[in-house]
Amino acid sequence: MTQLTNRRSIMTLFSDGNDLLSHRVRMVLAEKSINHEVVNVDPDNLPADLIELNPYNTAPTLVDRDLVLYDAQLIMEYLDERFPHPPLMPVDPVNRAKLKMLLIRIKNDWDPLIEKLIGKTDKQSVKQRKELRESLTAIAPVFEQKPYFMSDEFTLVDCAIGPVLWRLNEMCIELPDSAIAVTQYAQRIFERESFKESLSEAEEDMELLA
Repeated sequence: MTQLTNRRSIMTLFSDGNDLLSHRVRMVLAEKSINHEVVNVDPDNLPADLIELNPYNTAPTLVDRDLVLYDAQLIMEYLDERFPHPPLMPVDPVNRAKLKMLLIRIKNDWDPLIEKLIGKTDKQSVKQRKELRESLTAIAPVFEQKPYFMSDEFTLVDCAIGPVLWRLNEMCIELPDSAIAVTQYAQRIFERESFKESLSEAEEDMELLA
């Protein structure tokens, strides 16, 4: 493992171009303009480096010198601490903890649903589709209160939510008119240069949120 990391002169991200978690990490890298190399990973034909570096053989995997990280949320938090400008987490511990709890809720409540919806037709996974749609609709008023999710400043939570909203059409989810605030929020995120830079070729071809 040491030989592999030592021969990488810049930070390296093993990334799946169709993967939600990889997209989130790419968003953070772009937002902070971090110099890095992306190694595109085919899940059916993993590179030998990734297999040796990551015991779970998953993307995203970040290599920064002798450090190897393979949990998306941990990677995002590490990048924010390693490159503090612009900050994507609050400085004070109370608000910082609240933001981390939001990330945990997204990971626990939304990500399992999304995993079952990606690539499925409208007639498949009806229960999960309905649950995610209703969840986004229920919290739509929250998106009206601030320019970003519960914040005046762009944060890691926005890096987590933006890639989800980008995939709504792919998951055959159409939000109701009552969730217009979510759609407007999505457009603000999609217009950011960092979001555009974070897109893989596969993601560029995804249909935009209607």
